[in-house]
Amino acid sequence: MADWIKRFSLTGKVALVTGATKGIGYDICKVLADAGADIAAVGRDLAGLADVRQAVEALGRKCVTISAELATPEGPVQAAREALKSFGTIDILVNSAGIALVASLLEATVEDWDRVMAVNLRAPFLLARELAPKMIAQRSGKIINISSQAGVIAIDDHAAYSASKGGLNMLTKAMTAEWAKHNIQANAICPTIILTPMGEQVWGDPAKGKPMLDKTPLGRFGKPQEVADMVLYLASPASDLVCGETLLIDGGFTSL
Repeated sequence: MADWIKRFSLTGKVALVTGATKGIGYDICKVLADAGADIAAVGRDLAGLADVRQAVEALGRKCVTISAELATPEGPVQAAREALKSFGTIDILVNSAGIALVASLLEATVEDWDRVMAVNLRAPFLLARELAPKMIAQRSGKIINISSQAGVIAIDDHAAYSASKGGLNMLTKAMTAEWAKHNIQANAICPTIILTPMGEQVWGDPAKGKPMLDKTPLGRFGKPQEVADMVLYLASPASDLVCGETLLIDGGFTSL
């Protein structure tokens, strides 16, 4: 095996991926499995969990599926403990699950605000809190938080989403401040609009999407696999010096 392939290999590693049943999370599961990792796939959609298990097993890797409601305080803790029971340890945590409830500041409800914060910010904290002790004990771990360019720049009607993702970026830095000394690398990926089902729902209408494309120098939105490939880099030994970073995959949107 060529040295560069070894640097990107995840053979012998186990990854827990939330939001695993569709979109970015689904592609992350496949890409990490293709690189050699076994997968603990977390989601709510039972049919989607069956699909991702089939995709991972087709690549020759083990896949344990975990049904959990991440909007509750108990859901992330349950998911982490089930994964630890199945594998003993988790080497890579990918917090990919997220929701966007679109509303202006004047129209946003407390209930929607709290749900966005629970899924996008509290769940990553709880999952990491459960899994980090094993990472600390083994002196290695990777935590990859799927954030958003909306956590770096503001977008109309996305106040709760932007606040949650901005908080996730800072949570990533807090993880680095406390856990980097244990050889745990925590990083956040901040994609532009990715054409997942959720992305299509919000931005598929040309009247909505074209103004965003006009502000994007590359002139297009992203694909789930492009985010998954960045996750692979951050999950692999190739990125061992990258820690506490907020990495934008935005087609140049924030350069303007």
